[in-house]
Amino acid sequence: MAAERGDYATYWREQAACLRVDPDLFFPIGTGGLTLEQVDAAKAVCGRCPVVQQCLDWAVQVGRVEGVWGGTTESERRAMRRYGTRRAKGTITTAA
Repeated sequence: MAAERGDYATYWREQAACLRVDPDLFFPIGTGGLTLEQVDAAKAVCGRCPVVQQCLDWAVQVGRVEGVWGGTTESERRAMRRYGTRRAKGTITTAA
């Protein structure tokens, strides 16, 4: 376990709802209809995740990271950084 190794910055990952979900779900390829469905499905997993805020905080802090993290896409996080905002705890956007 990461916390046992002293990796406290990412210990939250052990509690993530996505831990036992196919990682490919969170890294859609393309921009078409099936991709949007995949993004929505990934965000649905995030919507039931107990550590979604930690995940989002990590992704925003790291910067350019591909995929769905903390219930947001890369473009959504880019906009959040641009405007200096963070999503309020418990809210997940479903638009891609």
